[in-house]
Amino acid sequence: MTALRLDPGDNVACLLRAHRAGERPASRDGPLPALSGDVPLGHKVAIRDIAAGAPVIKYGVSIGHATRDIAPGDHVHLHNLAGAEL
Repeated sequence: MTALRLDPGDNVACLLRAHRAGERPASRDGPLPALSGDVPLGHKVAIRDIAAGAPVIKYGVSIGHATRDIAPGDHVHLHNLAGAEL
């Protein structure tokens, strides 16, 4: 297992090691989409399409919203994610 997805509603998984473009991280539910680019340890990757403005769900909780369309296998970080307002 090289990626963590805790909740079935999650649309991202957290990497347990760095991955290179083209690799398919493995979660307890099986392989995830091939990565579109290199992704560092601990960062998030999309496991399904996330439309611009849609919530990004990690561990069953919204951690913000997509600032642009995000495809499966894309790195999800500050360049395409805005935090939730408190």
